[in-house]
Amino acid sequence: MRMVAEADEDLVEIVLLSLEVSLSAVAIAAVIGMPLGAWLTMYRFPGRRVVIALLNSFMGMPPVVLGLVVYLLLSRAGPLGQYGLLFTPQAMVFAQTLLVLPIIAALTRQTLDDLHRDYDEQFRSYRIGPLPGTFILIREGRYSLATALLAGFGRASAEVGAVMIVGGNINHVTRVMTTTIAMETSKGDFSLALGLGIVLLTIVISINALVLLLQSREKLA
Repeated sequence: MRMVAEADEDLVEIVLLSLEVSLSAVAIAAVIGMPLGAWLTMYRFPGRRVVIALLNSFMGMPPVVLGLVVYLLLSRAGPLGQYGLLFTPQAMVFAQTLLVLPIIAALTRQTLDDLHRDYDEQFRSYRIGPLPGTFILIREGRYSLATALLAGFGRASAEVGAVMIVGGNINHVTRVMTTTIAMETSKGDFSLALGLGIVLLTIVISINALVLLLQSREKLA
């Protein structure tokens, strides 16, 4: 508690890096995942059900497995090894983006798919095409889509396995809240771990509160 109250320098540095990595990952995943989810809603094509099934399956991807795949991609012998991204914050963003992307895409598709059933007859009556129809559905489902983004951020901010593998938990470089809590606990040094735990718990509670608020607004809208 004392470290949190006094805004300990190491604690603040770790929290800020954690937020930077997770928010960056969610932003990138949203830019890719939300259009993907909308596309799967508005267009019918052979193999669509297979793509949706794979997307839903990847929502449960074990982080350590994903971390291993990203590690192999970014290692010197890997196809992206020439860029020297391993054990950097960029590698952590890359791993978290891949972790969060299926969640945002799948929840976006589910949200818009449910709305599309309600609006499909009107779209046909007014001859509204897929692109303008997508914008209408996004506007109507904005609260649910915001909830999807919050769910992605919650998953990213609480993740430890993948970022530990690709980030290495290097002091002042790639130490984030979850990896630091794990390391400090294993060392028996609980002061920093408890301080970060309080901050992380506060973030998680705040996210859940925002989700409930958005859901209540959606019901009233």
